[in-house]
Order: sequence, then structure tokens, then C-alpha cells
Amino acid sequence: MSRSVLDQSCIHPSAVSSVGGGYQETLNEVQQALAENSIVVVGMAQNPFCRKARQQLQKSGHSFCDLSYGSYFSQWHRRLAIKLWSGWPSLPMVFVNGVLIGGANELQALASSGELDTLLSDKK
Repeated sequence: MSRSVLDQSCIHPSAVSSVGGGYQETLNEVQQALAENSIVVVGMAQNPFCRKARQQLQKSGHSFCDLSYGSYFSQWHRRLAIKLWSGWPSLPMVFVNGVLIGGANELQALASSGELDTLLSDKK
């Protein structure tokens, strides 16, 4: 799967320095968490879908790394950088063994089918 990205030739030189980049420390933090944890949930405070994903993992007894970036009124730039990096349009983003599986609904489906346990056991 490839994503369309605005061609560099369509960006005026005065805007080039503002395109891409930025918030690299946030992306590094996510990438480090992915390298160090079997399950990572990237989300935000007060979001019911992020809460649903965390509760599903807790209920099933899986340990996970929870990266929460702000709330509805703060740190939206950091969340946007992660969305642009991953291509996933909403929160949470749930990663299993470094692979984006989707959000809370996709996590629920994988947990219900038993595929989540299979994915986790494949890494061992």
C-alpha cells in the first residue's frame, strides 16, 4: 500500500522548511516504545475509544505501553505528527509487535477471534 504525498516540486521554496519534519522527538518516542514493547497504545486523555482499547487489554491480561498525548485541547500537534507518520486517521493507534493493527474496534475484533493471542505468541 502506498500513500499519495504532495510532490516536492509542488511546494514553494518558502514553504519547504515547514513541510514534514517537526515533532521528531515525539515520533522517536513512539518508535522506541514499539521496539521495547509487544503492545503499544497511542492515544490521548478523555477519549472513550482510547479508554476502550486500554480496558480491553487490561481485561484480557495483556501488558502494554500506553502513550497518551494531551487531551482534546492540548498537544494536538504531536498527535497530528503521529497520524501523518502512521497514516492512521484516528486514535487510538494500537500496535502489536511493531505492526499497526488499527484502533479500538480492530483490537476488539482480534481479541474476540483469538488472533491477538496468536500475534503475540508468534513473536516469542
